Amino acid sequence: MIAIKDSEVRNDRVKLPFQFDANKMLKEYLALQASDFEYYNVIQLRAPSHIVDPSLPIPPPAKDYADGSWTEWSDAKELNSSPYLKEIINSFKEITTVTLVRLLRLAPKSEVKEHTDPTLGLEVERSVIRLTIPIIKNKGVTFYLNGTPVDMEPGECWYLKLTDAHRVVNSGDTERVNLTIDMIPNENLRLLIENGL
Repeated sequence: MIAIKDSEVRNDRVKLPFQFDANKMLKEYLALQASDFEYYNVIQLRAPSHIVDPSLPIPPPAKDYADGSWTEWSDAKELNSSPYLKEIINSFKEITTVTLVRLLRLAPKSEVKEHTDPTLGLEVERSVIRLTIPIIKNKGVTFYLNGTPVDMEPGECWYLKLTDAHRVVNSGDTERVNLTIDMIPNENLRLLIENGL
């Protein structure tokens, strides 16, 4: 696994050269008939295999969970029933190992308080990185990274340095939904992100 130094990452946000069909993503999200929720909700699309299939044994405890190698990963039924979302995930599987994949939902008039994710940055030696693809956004949604907004539109794909401070505000009247894809960094990803800077 390749560690990337802070000096090599010249920015905390990179719009990657992918554009996905936001309408197809939205249609498949709506087909999942997600339940009502308050504040924040997560739909697992890919997760540790023993969570997707509870009949599988739980993996032994790991010293470090950050790099995703402590378990096998499986697609959940929600992903298998969503062919376009699955196509997106499979395109990243061609680049590297994809671990956790989720739909992150933030309710109207809600906020995710400022925090950091210590294992979600290219500069971390044993880590995964997270790519973000918005599906539903309203004019009242703002994602702040290091105190400044990141203007992400549905269908765009972003690398964000989430080891830095970030928060999300949804002051609108509709939910915000992002597809997030965690993956193990490698040379291919490093070049992809550096070329986007």
